[in-house]
Amino acid sequence: MQEETDYFAIVGVGRTIENPSGLARRTYTSAGRVDESLSRELSWSPTSAVTQWEYGNSGSELVKISEAEAERLIERFRVKWGEQG
Repeated sequence: MQEETDYFAIVGVGRTIENPSGLARRTYTSAGRVDESLSRELSWSPTSAVTQWEYGNSGSELVKISEAEAERLIERFRVKWGEQG
């Protein structure tokens, strides 16, 4: 099975898809789904955000975005979080 990945902008209160709170992804593997979010260290960590959103238990909206959009967001977070130390 070829892995497939969906990316989601995490849009919290007062945020927009252009300025999201964070980034999550769901990867489909032969072993099942793997949900992760991008940390301030710019590494992927396990998260329940996608599942919580699916069940309506999230305070944020998740908006599906393309891989290219996710890469642009990662670069923006790299700059933003790097400046904040």
